[in-house]
Amino acid sequence: MSTWNHLFLTGEFRAREDLLSGLTLKQVTLRPTGASHSIYEELWHAATIQRCVVEQDKELEAVLRGGTRYPSAVPHDEQQWHDLVQQFLEGARAVVALAQEPSRLAVEVAPGLSMGEELNCLAVHNAYHLGKIVALRQRIGAWPPKGATEES
Repeated sequence: MSTWNHLFLTGEFRAREDLLSGLTLKQVTLRPTGASHSIYEELWHAATIQRCVVEQDKELEAVLRGGTRYPSAVPHDEQQWHDLVQQFLEGARAVVALAQEPSRLAVEVAPGLSMGEELNCLAVHNAYHLGKIVALRQRIGAWPPKGATEES
């Protein structure tokens, strides 16, 4: 297993696909008392930042710096949630594929910052928001995912 696959898809804690599975629209849009964001909002943010990094989308990065760091609307149907999960997972797979090319990891994406370093920062960012998603799942009684054990 590659380090990048471990960081973005399968390692250190529950596989990301499993971690995001088995949730209803009601569950992902619920914001428990005291929580700053819903599960949907946390994943939307993580997926958007991930897309910014992977695609080096400076336009989207500027929008995020302008204050649009979380979605302004909730999803209208469960399919929107599933689409967001797929977008996040596809982005994570894109990171793993990108990381297979050492020359791309060495590219300077900002002064003094290589793509490899940027991807390491992204792994930490994703872990932070996925941890918040697990905590939210626990608070609303949706943890562990159905058919899984509590171990991760």
